Amino acid sequence: MSKNLDHIDHRLLRELQTDATLSQRELADRIGLSQNACWRRLKALNDQGVIIGSTAQIAREKLGLSLVVFVMLRTRHHSAEWLQAFRRHVLTIPEVVDFHRIGGDYDYQLKVVTQDMASYDKVYQRLIEKVELDSVTSYFAMEAIAEGRPLPI
Repeated sequence: MSKNLDHIDHRLLRELQTDATLSQRELADRIGLSQNACWRRLKALNDQGVIIGSTAQIAREKLGLSLVVFVMLRTRHHSAEWLQAFRRHVLTIPEVVDFHRIGGDYDYQLKVVTQDMASYDKVYQRLIEKVELDSVTSYFAMEAIAEGRPLPI
């Protein structure tokens, strides 16, 4: 954890991870700060880049996005040019919601969220159309036990 953050900052961050819709007044009351002190701390956390935005958690199933696929990729290419082209290409695919370079047997892991198997196949075809990959292995999630959990602050 950052050395610049104290226990009050950690409490603010925990509260925001639980409910980012809290007003500054509600947040200040929960933490035991004045509204001005709360605002100053929030501004400092934003200025330091600790808070990088505010988003809404959306029930993907309510939008018909019931298929989650973890895609493991292996490549033989490791040049800077190939990596830049690959990253740009993957980031054009909106169904890819998480994208990580990893260590181990695979080089990259993607989390794909889409409607069904047919729509995943379109994502797969798009993924492999512009870049050469050594292997693509897909794991289909059967149940989300915990998803989008707060950071352990």
